[in-house]
Amino acid sequence: MEKTLQNHWDNTYLFKGPDQLSWSQNLPEPSLSLIKSTGIKTTDAIIDIGGGDATLIEKLLDEGFSDLTVLDISSAAIERARKRLGERAEKIKWTICNVLNFVPDRPYALWHDRATFHFLTESQDIEKYKHIVSEFVVRDLIIGTFLEDGPTMCSGLPVKRYDEKTLESLFDDNFQPQERVLSDHITPFGTVQNFRFMHFSKRSL
Repeated sequence: MEKTLQNHWDNTYLFKGPDQLSWSQNLPEPSLSLIKSTGIKTTDAIIDIGGGDATLIEKLLDEGFSDLTVLDISSAAIERARKRLGERAEKIKWTICNVLNFVPDRPYALWHDRATFHFLTESQDIEKYKHIVSEFVVRDLIIGTFLEDGPTMCSGLPVKRYDEKTLESLFDDNFQPQERVLSDHITPFGTVQNFRFMHFSKRSL
């Protein structure tokens, strides 16, 4: 199953350009604005989950952030990003891994996830994700998912949609909500995908 999933995403990036991928963004909003609004320092550790070939990481470089990690299951996505960034790619730590198998070697001040979490449709996978986040995120968590009336499939795979209350309650043990943003993402095909982004902060012990 793991290899099948990796092959799925590798093939997606190998055979489709950015203008053929529904999630492509020239300007990574509202992610960039949410990250900057947390007040995080440019030297703090940030990880982008499922970042692959997304433009967020280069925009963070432009903003002066210097401790950046991108995790993606697809080596093809990361290779494409590295080629696009050229020499600047050496400033990023690239991790090829299914997030459910990720064992961080350090804590992160901020964990950003646009549209990876909602691919987890099994309760045990959701719980495993939550455990990783609770253990290794020390300050801010930003998650973007499809709304409850959003698409049921993405890239040929089923997704889990969330309303505000459900998303809040999932992370309530360790994080408290700070900011909520609804975003209409216009795909390269001209269709609209309705996203909910939530910024959580780590609860004090």
